[in-house]
Amino acid sequence: MGRVWRAADEMLDREVAVKEMRIDGLDAEDARTRRERTLREARATARIDHPNVVRIYDVVDEGERLWIVMELVAGRSLERMMVEDGPLGPLEAARIGVGLVTALRQVHARGVLHRDIKPGNVLVERNGHRVVLTDFGIAAIQDAKALTMVGMLVGSPDYMAPERISGRPQGPPSDVWSLGATLCAALGGHSPFSRDTTLATLHAVLYEEPELPAAAGPLRDILAALLEKDPDVRPGLADLETALQPVAFPAP
Repeated sequence: MGRVWRAADEMLDREVAVKEMRIDGLDAEDARTRRERTLREARATARIDHPNVVRIYDVVDEGERLWIVMELVAGRSLERMMVEDGPLGPLEAARIGVGLVTALRQVHARGVLHRDIKPGNVLVERNGHRVVLTDFGIAAIQDAKALTMVGMLVGSPDYMAPERISGRPQGPPSDVWSLGATLCAALGGHSPFSRDTTLATLHAVLYEEPELPAAAGPLRDILAALLEKDPDVRPGLADLETALQPVAFPAP
């Protein structure tokens, strides 16, 4: 949602990323929704001050364009890594998973649900030491008025928890599901629920068991648990971190 530019903050002499959201050409209702969603993204992200969550510096409103000024992360998205380097191994995937668990612990503690965790919204610094969760464009904020668009399911179906698709209540387990699908994609090159059509993908998420990547190895059991259809039986972040740590940082 929107284009991201590399830019220079001349006042503070630093490089930044600037996300441009255009609302020109939209009817009044769509423009209002797009504006509110952009402001919600900025507010949701600004609630969280943590190295594993992208930092927001400012929002600029120019009428028909909105700009979110944010931290420039020197690295690549997980999606781009998968395209350029191929699937990851269990150790590298587990380390990314640990970073995302740390990010989500802070996100959920601030009353925010991300709702769009996927490889394109995960950045990894070039040195591999920091994983950064980005793009809170469809985040849900506790106590904030819901934004809805009639007839539209907003998000990425391949990584969307079944309770979101079916309209059931959502909570932290919904983000945990998306994290599991993201780690599966990192290991196998694509979400285990990706199909040729959106309708087939939605059906797979709701009714089909995931085909876990062959490279999952020691992560197979925890990935299967993350992708349980029933959100009440998915592991919490603490249990997930416990399962990932020995794979990410094996004993010498």
